[in-house]
Amino acid sequence: MRRPTVRIFPRSLSCRHYGTSKTWPPIISINNGTFHRHHPNACLASTTPNPPLFENLNFELPSSSSTQKHWSIIGPSNSGKTIFLQILGGKHISIPATARSYPYLETEEIGKKDHELRNPARAIKRVGFDGETGLGAQAPQSAYLSARYESRREDTDFSVLDYLLGNTELNPSKDPNGKQIDTTNLERVIKDLNLGDLLDMPVSNLSNGQTRRARIARALLGKPEVLLLDEPFMGLDPPTLLTLSPMLHRLANTLSPRLVLALRPQDPIPDWITHLIYLKGDCQIAFQGPKKDVLKELKEYVAASKAGKVELDLHMPLYSMHEVGRTLTSKGILETGVTPSTNGKRSIDQSTRETRGEMDDLSRDGYPRLDADPPSIGEPLIEMEGVSISYGSKTVLGNWKQFEDSKIQDGLWWNVRRGERWGIFGPNGSGKTTLLSLICSDHPQTYALPIKLFGRSRLPEPGQPGISIFDIQARIGHSSPEIHNHIPRSLTLRQVLENAWSETFRGVPKLDSSANDRIDACLRWFEQDLRPGVDQRQSHEHEKLQLLSIIENDRRTIRWDSLANKYIETEPRSRPSWADGILFGGLPFSAQRVALFLRAVVKQPDLVILDEAFSGMDDRVRDRCLLFLAHGESKRVSYVSHTTKKGEHQKLRSKRPRIEKSDIAKAGLVKVGGLTNDQALICISHVREEIPGSIREWICLPEANTGAPARFGRLDGPIEGDYGRWNEIWGMPQKA
Repeated sequence: MRRPTVRIFPRSLSCRHYGTSKTWPPIISINNGTFHRHHPNACLASTTPNPPLFENLNFELPSSSSTQKHWSIIGPSNSGKTIFLQILGGKHISIPATARSYPYLETEEIGKKDHELRNPARAIKRVGFDGETGLGAQAPQSAYLSARYESRREDTDFSVLDYLLGNTELNPSKDPNGKQIDTTNLERVIKDLNLGDLLDMPVSNLSNGQTRRARIARALLGKPEVLLLDEPFMGLDPPTLLTLSPMLHRLANTLSPRLVLALRPQDPIPDWITHLIYLKGDCQIAFQGPKKDVLKELKEYVAASKAGKVELDLHMPLYSMHEVGRTLTSKGILETGVTPSTNGKRSIDQSTRETRGEMDDLSRDGYPRLDADPPSIGEPLIEMEGVSISYGSKTVLGNWKQFEDSKIQDGLWWNVRRGERWGIFGPNGSGKTTLLSLICSDHPQTYALPIKLFGRSRLPEPGQPGISIFDIQARIGHSSPEIHNHIPRSLTLRQVLENAWSETFRGVPKLDSSANDRIDACLRWFEQDLRPGVDQRQSHEHEKLQLLSIIENDRRTIRWDSLANKYIETEPRSRPSWADGILFGGLPFSAQRVALFLRAVVKQPDLVILDEAFSGMDDRVRDRCLLFLAHGESKRVSYVSHTTKKGEHQKLRSKRPRIEKSDIAKAGLVKVGGLTNDQALICISHVREEIPGSIREWICLPEANTGAPARFGRLDGPIEGDYGRWNEIWGMPQKA
């Protein structure tokens, strides 16, 4: 078989370079290549959608430090970030076949290291976080949700060290040619990723952030030449971000391995990244080149689109660019479009105000920037009086003293009442998921702890029966990565929402006409985000027109009753039957997240728990979910024309967002409203933009095993309204 030609790019003839070091060819070279999932001439391509992926793509990843470039791929959900990384790793059909090559892998340098590295599948590893949960096939997951909290360990409860070493089989076979992991490399990776205290912990007990570090460590132990990290910052707390980025920078500088990061628009860009590719929808590149040039082009495109100087590209909606450009440094995150104000707080600059338009005085989900009236608070739904969780001699939650009832008390003291909106924060591994497991009663120790849920203990008390797990879960709507991992992929989309009225994931739901109406309303409202085949790449205006079309179709079944002075339904609205034929497992990851969010809120339970519920969504879908959480069908975002003058004659028109009453609300046909005063909300997220605007009460758990107490506080408005509120929660200095 003919070996690929090694392409060494000549140096300039106008100057001489002296030295003994060699200049190696690029490790990945793509020259005017177009890619397909199936070969265009294959039979499968004629029966399966097979659009071209990244037509006429040109890309090079240097192999030597003299031409070092640190690349990041940025784009909203479904823009093709994962596909781009897969192409770099050798997946998908290249047309022509010679357009993609790996010149460095054919050099003598690689032959000296390891001849197996000549294979791109061995030399280039991708670690994805957007649609993957757990540690993958190497670490079997528990069969049921509460198993991770039990003290008894099963044979399949492998430790983190077992996972790193690859010892995750019950009956492993001895491979005489098997390679041993280098001890020195193992120790370095464990130190770099701060895994020393987790080595003996079962992998099923890891938090999301700990799981992420373990997966990166496992990939590094294979000593790949290139490591592709797909959305590595999603779900990580700010302190972990500040430590992870410098570690990745050290790896990138030493080329062991070379790194390519795929980021969402809302993710901060590490300051050491030198080059960017910004993707627009349908697997196309909008801008590519040095970071400062790409960010400048993005800014100019946004300004020109708002001013009406250029036609808005349907594949490049402005909503996906609102948060691009934040910088991740070793000391904090530098915001884009934010400047210090005279009173020491941060304010939104004029450019960002023009983008937000008439929403300047509201959060993205319609809450005033500063509260005018105190909230209406009701009876307690959760009562914890001195809670502490230990596994043997190790305490993972509540190992502190807290001032409560005018004296110092041991453990966690915490109440959640109707009408309250709580945010739970803290570093990865601080016990947030454990705390939620106590609320949902998945944790076995709930029986023995001083906890009351909805006014009752788990065990019977004098004159009062205990509360069952089914009673608890019937009153809680819950969306989390754990729920996502366990919900059956064989359920249809409609069955996922109906499951809110079931006692188990596969239980028979107890539905009435009201429940069916609520499910239908949710499916219709989010059809564009849930239904395959509906254009996901529409502009703001197209989104508005589609929503109006749905409402207009509903209006054909209603009429105005002049006597009653209101709209009345003349026939039932059409049922969204399309949701009956869509399997949950066949949906894109973002759509699965939307379905689980709706499952949590559709029943209007007493307590809504959103644990990283919006991770994996682009900001347009996330903001729609946040607005729906707050107002249901009663509010929507519209885009109104704005006219400005330039000089004496020229007028420029742009579209600005505005939250307004929906036509469904005007017709009095709302089936699903927003959160009520009888409900409580608990939210966990490490991303500021994913925090609902209603969150006022907060608790920040300390880092595990420090003995520091949990910190409590209350906000006077949405976190979005004042960036200093976010820094206050995390105890971080405010950056100008």
